[in-house]
Amino acid sequence: MINIVIDTIGGDNGASVCVKGAVEGLRQNGNIKLFLTGHKDEIEGLLAEYEYDKNRIEIIDCSEEIGLNEPPVKAVREKKDSSLVVGLTLVKEGKADAIISAGSTGAILAGGQFVVGRAKGVKRTPLAHLLPTAQEPSLLLDCGANVDIKPEVLVQFAEMGSIYMESVCGVKNPRVAVANVGLEEEKGNQLVKTAYHILKKKEGINFVGSIEARAIPYGKADVIVADGFVGNVIIKLYEGLSKMILKELKGAFLSSFQSKVGAILIKKSMKKTLQKFDASDKGGAPLLGLKGLVVKIHGNSKDREVVSAISQCVSFVENKVNERIVKGFEDVEE
Repeated sequence: MINIVIDTIGGDNGASVCVKGAVEGLRQNGNIKLFLTGHKDEIEGLLAEYEYDKNRIEIIDCSEEIGLNEPPVKAVREKKDSSLVVGLTLVKEGKADAIISAGSTGAILAGGQFVVGRAKGVKRTPLAHLLPTAQEPSLLLDCGANVDIKPEVLVQFAEMGSIYMESVCGVKNPRVAVANVGLEEEKGNQLVKTAYHILKKKEGINFVGSIEARAIPYGKADVIVADGFVGNVIIKLYEGLSKMILKELKGAFLSSFQSKVGAILIKKSMKKTLQKFDASDKGGAPLLGLKGLVVKIHGNSKDREVVSAISQCVSFVENKVNERIVKGFEDVEE
């Protein structure tokens, strides 16, 4: 059995979406057991609404919560009985293979580092996120965990991203690109230019050069590496632009009788097209390079995101992604 923790506290939509997603996750994955950390009475009340295998869900009562505005490191160190820290500790002790949380990003990053721990040889642990594209999804890392990094760290991100895409997404010899302001080799800041030269000579990496932000939605690379500042700007712009376009399309389709008729005629094909850009079935953002699997999902996640994150964890564990990353960096000097 694959053991997965779901932190039911911290998300914008409360424990109900976590419980609903957990039950559906059990139905879709017959080889998992779930630990739900949070307020026992609340979780039991929510579970009472569903039929499920009671042997495959265990509730762990927690007396503390970590708020979104709390100092992350201080909260993780002091609130040992919070739903997040209790779950992370289960991963650290090997009692769980993974944890999924919609809570404070800062606390999740701090807890991953200080509770679960960084794998030997890994210099920095990036948040990796699958981005919808016109082709297959692209993996962007780092999405915000490490704002200031060195070129060799960016190279490690490329290696981790390649392992992820090969193992979890089945992409053979994934194309790796570095986010840049131009395609020419001499373009970019010192971090990008130095990393470019290292990656160009790095064995085992299918480096295709730089990628400009406008090329990302077209799927021009399978793995895109950036420092956490640039990566976070890319993903936030990506999310905001997607929502704005969908809102504008909906408004246009409802603006007149003729447009409503047109919307009905193209509804089926439009729905199929838009599904490609629906991030809710892409899973969460794993924090790569730890001794265990920690997955961050959006604070406003619904049950669908919880279900897809569970499936993501199953694939991650079954394909031994963590073991491959650990093995790849065990000889690296820290």
